[in-house]
Amino acid sequence: MGLGYDWIKIGHLFSVIAWMAGIFYLPRLFVYHADSEIGSVQSETFKVMERRLFKGIMRPAMYGTWGFGLWLGVKGGWFSTSSWLWLKLLLVLGLTVYHYQLDTWRKAFERDANHHAARFFRMMNELPTLILFAVLVLVVLKPF
Repeated sequence: MGLGYDWIKIGHLFSVIAWMAGIFYLPRLFVYHADSEIGSVQSETFKVMERRLFKGIMRPAMYGTWGFGLWLGVKGGWFSTSSWLWLKLLLVLGLTVYHYQLDTWRKAFERDANHHAARFFRMMNELPTLILFAVLVLVVLKPF
């Protein structure tokens, strides 16, 4: 498929790795933030960390994941020949919904209005792991 296709794939993989790192790390920050006292130096530090992670890394990485991924699909002719790709896109859409839910929770912390316990965020941190595993199975095995 050529060198151009390989560079698009590198862009896609780089974006996916950065996005998933943020998707795994942000809820972990929420776990610790939920246990910190409102107005404390620690709580204010978490707010800065969460905002920078979301806006500076996760959001651009999500856009890159979608952009490079769709470009790969078109350039490689995957949309018309690969049923597995449609399920992958559905799962990535689920990750995108999760991404925006993380932003909703982040904004609640920013307003000192979080109502979830640390345990809730620990459990929510497991969801993207399951989705990532399913996406990898689809991409590597291409079962249908």
